[in-house]
Amino acid sequence: MEHKQGKWAGQILDARNPDGLWGNFHTLSRPVSGKAITTEQAIRRLRVLGFTKEDEPIRTVLERMCLCVSGREKIDGYSEKTHDWPLFEKLMLSAWIRLFDPNNEIALEVARQWAFLAEQAFQSGKYRREDDEAAFRSLFGRNPKSAFERGFGMFYHAALLQGVVKPETESMLLDYYLEKPDGIFYIYSGPLKEVPEDFASRKTVDYLAAIELLAHYRQAKEKLRFVTRWLLSNRKESGQWDLGPGAKDGIYFPLSDSWRKPELRMADCTERIQGILQKIES
Repeated sequence: MEHKQGKWAGQILDARNPDGLWGNFHTLSRPVSGKAITTEQAIRRLRVLGFTKEDEPIRTVLERMCLCVSGREKIDGYSEKTHDWPLFEKLMLSAWIRLFDPNNEIALEVARQWAFLAEQAFQSGKYRREDDEAAFRSLFGRNPKSAFERGFGMFYHAALLQGVVKPETESMLLDYYLEKPDGIFYIYSGPLKEVPEDFASRKTVDYLAAIELLAHYRQAKEKLRFVTRWLLSNRKESGQWDLGPGAKDGIYFPLSDSWRKPELRMADCTERIQGILQKIES
């Protein structure tokens, strides 16, 4: 993909530290102008630009993440005292490993733990907090205490659980994400069953990020038909899509080196939306 040799990828790769990382790992917030990016922000952007596990920059980070999840090395010196940080790190890093390498056994071991929690949490036919907490106690020997330890509401849960839960649980999990009033934490803060009113907007960019995450589930084609219809209804007569100048967020856009010409912006928007539709339909 040409974006891998473009301006934006070059800026990120030039900012790497000698160890192949970009400093502390965690934060999914948008990069702030003038401040160093985190490793998580860097690999998120590189993935959008077409980098895979076959590319050396990603391969280096994957190796480090695997060492951390397996307890052989630290990813960095950062921690948050309000969380069980080692548990959160395993969740976070395993989710990222699976986004690049879904069959990685180190990450799958963690995914299966959270799959057990999901199976138990939805065993009644819908999500029940009581069942979720009971499963957590049986697995970890204590009550859940942080928000990430119950509810499966984060980007990391949605990324980690793809392909590891039973079909009936997956169906309920997807419905849960679509109906959840506050969306998927870190990437979208509204109910996913409601498409954004203003198509050409930053909100749509964030919404599509959440939909793309769910599109990797086996039952996405059925559950996301309404998204497919909405996207197709917003296609221009030219066959392209345009999310407008405000879509430039430093994460998903731009792909091209410049958006000075509207046709470059539309080409980027069209490439991204076609990619999401392909994932939903595959």
